[in-house]
Amino acid sequence: MNYVAPWWLPGGNLQTIWPALWSRRVFGPHPVYRRERWDTPDGDFIDVDFLESSAGGAAAGTARATPGGAGVPLLVLFHGLEGSSRSHYSEAFADFAHEKGMKFAVPHFRGCSGELNRGPRAYHSGDHEEIGWILARLRARHTGPLLAVGVSLGGNALMRWAGEAGATAAATANAVASVCSPIDLAAGGWAIGRGFNRLVYTRMFLNTMKPKALQKLAQHPGLFDREALLAARDLYEFDNVFTAPLHGFKSTEDYWARASAKPHLHRIRIPALVVNARNDPFVPAWSLPQGHEVGEQVTLWQPAHGGHVGFPHGPVPGHVRTMPDAVGGWLAMQAGVAAPQ
Repeated sequence: MNYVAPWWLPGGNLQTIWPALWSRRVFGPHPVYRRERWDTPDGDFIDVDFLESSAGGAAAGTARATPGGAGVPLLVLFHGLEGSSRSHYSEAFADFAHEKGMKFAVPHFRGCSGELNRGPRAYHSGDHEEIGWILARLRARHTGPLLAVGVSLGGNALMRWAGEAGATAAATANAVASVCSPIDLAAGGWAIGRGFNRLVYTRMFLNTMKPKALQKLAQHPGLFDREALLAARDLYEFDNVFTAPLHGFKSTEDYWARASAKPHLHRIRIPALVVNARNDPFVPAWSLPQGHEVGEQVTLWQPAHGGHVGFPHGPVPGHVRTMPDAVGGWLAMQAGVAAPQ
């Protein structure tokens, strides 16, 4: 990925914040989704949004397939921490899918679709079992190529699934990609807990995560220590009180170590793309994987600029289609699908 940041947006923080707030998210109308609610095997539910405009309409019929992949591709996006189908990157990928004649789906992690989930758990960065269940269900109903991209937290979880599944992943997905994912969670936790990151990004995340956790406590009294959660000032402390114990981890350290995708990248046996900007304020460049640490099927893109899920392009206010175009195009190529230009 040969990405060059616009001159008017220097630095990783500006390339992160400006695109999320002010760059053009899509080139046409905001995506129209159709929502399905799926009951999970443990008695809970998730909500999955499907793009209406490319799910059988005129656009869906325009995709061209080669012998390597018959039928219309389905592009599945797993969102990031506290994200949804309305996140700027989700809408940008939806716009890409519509333009290229692909079907598009955004499964929401539990509690991220606008309604609190029922069970005594939420979601976490290493939730590869949930990823596997979702992809298997989508695979069962879709006959064409299945491509999956995970953004930030969703990308780490997706790569954890690909590593765990090994050679069996090919029965479910044709190719996968992660975008700006903290695949070394300890390094990411260290970075977001310091200085400007702690003041801005950590506060932003905790402003939505704490209220949802308190709702979960009202649902399931005694689930965790309320006062300890209220006292949490960074993601390390939040994860120690809430995320780790609710999902079977002993502590934040145990969670970050066991959930990180980086140690499992060498186990991936399907085409996989790992994209990380080297100036991402959430993901230190020194923590990024090197070629000798990944499997032969894994491609690393590590441009110097882009920020965290930013990659803005063009004159003010810029747009955010550069990254979806590059990543989506790579996925389509791996599946043997020639999407129209």
